Amino acid sequence: MNVIILAAGYATRLYPLTLDQAKPLLKVAGKPIIEWVLDNLANVPELGTIYIVTNDKFANDFQAWADSYQHRQPRNDRGSRSLSESELRFKIINDGSKSDDDKFGAIGDINFVVTRENLGKSDLLIVAGDNLFSESLTGFVEYAKKTEATVAVYDVGDLEKIKNYGNITIDSHGVITHFEEKPGKPQSTLAAIALYYYSPEIISLVTTYLAAGNSPDQPGRFVQWLYTRKPVKTFQIKGKWLDIGSKETLEEADKIFAKLGN
Repeated sequence: MNVIILAAGYATRLYPLTLDQAKPLLKVAGKPIIEWVLDNLANVPELGTIYIVTNDKFANDFQAWADSYQHRQPRNDRGSRSLSESELRFKIINDGSKSDDDKFGAIGDINFVVTRENLGKSDLLIVAGDNLFSESLTGFVEYAKKTEATVAVYDVGDLEKIKNYGNITIDSHGVITHFEEKPGKPQSTLAAIALYYYSPEIISLVTTYLAAGNSPDQPGRFVQWLYTRKPVKTFQIKGKWLDIGSKETLEEADKIFAKLGN
């Protein structure tokens, strides 16, 4: 199973913090957001390559970070990395966009990586590079691998707060029955978050979705299109989840994850 980390956005809502630094490289509790994401993936078995898709503006920064991150991993007495660490393979993918005006969008970037790297025959775990989880993602992957498509959900517990997210309802089997981005009248407090598992059959439908002229932005829009065509299962994330979309959320995350690190 390969992994795509979405990191090609320009995070204009966080300017000036993200004017010269990609959002996933901003630090939370002393380390870049993307490293927290990798920590959540550390115990997931049988990971293939982790593809980090970014833009032309920040591609060199991500490559420098990846080189540094791998160099910092613990080594054994012989000077080589442990087996688990050596299996963590990164590839930085530059989508070629140079500004928010010519960006591919998250779904466009997924299609770009799948096509360029010929990933259509493997299962894919897709996660946004600005998502923070306090719990490991092993449970999500273990559940999702038994399905064709699974999206992570989180109960925000507030009918006003859910209006900022993709809102879903599910049946007794955890299959999505309704999906609406940023609803005016939400039907539940369950948010679909940017953590997805797709089988090769589902990945092949990304091209179909884009060819029909659908929006290439916001990865949840593909789920919104998909659930009316295929059963999409859900897995509820426990612990803390934060989507870093504002300076206030970044500050909140810093406080929460500083405590978790102690």
